[in-house]
Amino acid sequence: MAWRAASSPQAAFCPPRGILRPWDLLTARGSTWIMPRKKNQLAHLNAVQRKSTLLPAEIPGTLAVDPDGNASPLSSKYFIIEKNTSQLGSDYFNQPCISLAKSVLGQILVRKLPDGRELRGKIVETEAYLGGEDEASHSKGGKQTPRNAAMFMKPGTLYVYQIYGIYFCMNISSQGEGAAVLLRSLEPLDGLDVMQQLRSSQKKGQPKPLKDWQLCNGPSKLCQAFDINKDFDQRDLAQNPAIWLEPGPEVPGEQAVVTTARIGIGCSGEWAQKPLRFYIRGNRCVSIVDKRVERETECSYDLPVAQG
Repeated sequence: MAWRAASSPQAAFCPPRGILRPWDLLTARGSTWIMPRKKNQLAHLNAVQRKSTLLPAEIPGTLAVDPDGNASPLSSKYFIIEKNTSQLGSDYFNQPCISLAKSVLGQILVRKLPDGRELRGKIVETEAYLGGEDEASHSKGGKQTPRNAAMFMKPGTLYVYQIYGIYFCMNISSQGEGAAVLLRSLEPLDGLDVMQQLRSSQKKGQPKPLKDWQLCNGPSKLCQAFDINKDFDQRDLAQNPAIWLEPGPEVPGEQAVVTTARIGIGCSGEWAQKPLRFYIRGNRCVSIVDKRVERETECSYDLPVAQG
């Protein structure tokens, strides 16, 4: 008996009835025909998959989950990554730049390495870059380039750029066109031995071990210690499985935060003196302290409150 061309895509999966015995007939599931044995195998596989938890991998946002824990439109259901319940979400980052720069102080940056180990550090120093008229910002005048595209993306997007051809700096986008917060310093908490190795790997010979407070006391140092490079640019900090923020146990109060000028932007005119750097007073991991501002603010807090 000759086979005839299939009249439909479904027919291509099902041979003519006359050739097979009744118990050999293919069974239907939706519009797809599946052999009974194959159907049972698929059912078992789906059951196992629902129970299993995939190890988070360093995969771009296309395989991440949304704030509700669902797969993004571009991701496969077979690679859904379980949402970290302690991870700060998109709503947290959706605030003005200066507000975010202060708010992240005391929060915990978490970096999950490919082998599953986690590095943790408390954010102790930040700088705000407002975009627009901010002469020190990479997005001044609203200038948008392939390099700074992340500054114009949704709040919570990482902007990672390279300096001197070998070092990296990490920023977090905020509300405001082209606005972002630079992470300047961290206080290492977990994985200090790994941070030590990562910091030493880029030095020649056998460098002296760094003190704990020296591991992340600068924007490029923290990127080295947390193994952050250009690959992290444009990742969503609220959803990425390899890097995220968690709430810190203690949020510094107003008196504990020092507000002063940013560092290394002397060619930015009057913006070089704008008080847009923030750090936790008395924390040894801060890159550069402003003793004058600290003395002045200490005096102002000691003044008696006027009674009306």
